[in-house]
Amino acid sequence: MLTAFARAFKTPDLRKKLLFTLGIIVAYRVGTHIPIPGVNYKAVQQCVGEAGANQGLFGLVNMFSGGALLQITVFALGIMPYITASIILQLLTVVIPRLEALKKEGQAGTTKITQYTRYLTLALAILQGTGLVATARSGALFSGCSVATSIVPDQAIFTTITMVICMTAGTTVVMWLGELITDRGIGNGMSILMFISIAATFPSALWAIKKQGTLAGGWIEFGTVILVGLVMVALVVFVEQAQRRIPVQYAKRMIGRRSYGGTSTYIPLKVNQAGVIPVIFASSLLYIPALVAQFAGGNSGWKQWVQTNLTKGDHPVYITAYFLLIVFFAFFYVAISFNPEEVADNMKKYGGFIPGIRAGRPTAEYLSYVLNRITWPGSLYLGLIALVPTMALVGFGASQNFPFGGTSILIIVGVGLETVKQIESQLQQRNYEGFLR
Repeated sequence: MLTAFARAFKTPDLRKKLLFTLGIIVAYRVGTHIPIPGVNYKAVQQCVGEAGANQGLFGLVNMFSGGALLQITVFALGIMPYITASIILQLLTVVIPRLEALKKEGQAGTTKITQYTRYLTLALAILQGTGLVATARSGALFSGCSVATSIVPDQAIFTTITMVICMTAGTTVVMWLGELITDRGIGNGMSILMFISIAATFPSALWAIKKQGTLAGGWIEFGTVILVGLVMVALVVFVEQAQRRIPVQYAKRMIGRRSYGGTSTYIPLKVNQAGVIPVIFASSLLYIPALVAQFAGGNSGWKQWVQTNLTKGDHPVYITAYFLLIVFFAFFYVAISFNPEEVADNMKKYGGFIPGIRAGRPTAEYLSYVLNRITWPGSLYLGLIALVPTMALVGFGASQNFPFGGTSILIIVGVGLETVKQIESQLQQRNYEGFLR
């Protein structure tokens, strides 16, 4: 990987792309530290210091924003509205025939779906920004902080609208920066910004573990966490690269005097076909009852049960529900993102077949059978990886956003592998010497 980056910096056009990407990243990180108007910055810093590692219900969103959410900055919402909009559009593609038709139109249809994603991102940014301002005004953003209610001293409607507009504009700028990286830089821009947001929280999380440690001034715990992190990265790389290759052969066809087909290829089915989406779905779904209970008045029985069982990451009920939801959403997402019947029809249309399997319906049934078989270990792997922060919470007293586990490690490794592959492919295109040397 380091060799690929070194060779990329020696290539003039790739060096420009890498430096452009680094410049956008610096601009993005600067924006995460600019507070919006109407916020008492000293009170925010005091509450962040008192909250420490306990980020409560907003830990996941705060991680995706690179710590900007709890700082209530211009980029407080970060990339999360775009991620949510993309997932919603991807799910609606299966339900709405118009979106499914656009998806099949190629580049023109993809451009139209991207435009719909931008509009939905703006709507979600307004909604989430309003919710964040309302939460900050009520003092619920930092429950237990002594100055939580003075974070937004001016509660006039004009101030509230200004804060929401600033955060919505910040989300729009983040979306624009991501598209700039995609067009003029290296890799997928949104994924790169997500990578940077999560990686930015690593140093503080590791240092918090060191300060809370008791063995040799915390260095034993710190070193143990680093070793666990290296093992986790190796495991995630191994599973993310694992795939079941189903061989496909194409029959020869004579059109005029030319022969077409007769080639052999394969369908790569990844063990973790769903990626990180099931973990995000499960985390978001578990936040809903806790969030409703936090804003609900009174002291009813259901509220006490939710606050006891579904707000603490180390509670057995929370762990069980989290694991089962991840397994369920892994199968759900694979079912809507990979259509065996469509793949079988396309193979039949172009004269392709799986050796030993008849074309058409038997091929679709075989693909569905294989997909279900490999989704089981993939979903269990996702559930176990997502529970690493919980084990760290019990073992080291770390936060639920433990750096080497769960959503963070999956995204870090996935984006890193994809970016390195893109750099290597571009290097191969520029340095290809042909068959004769």
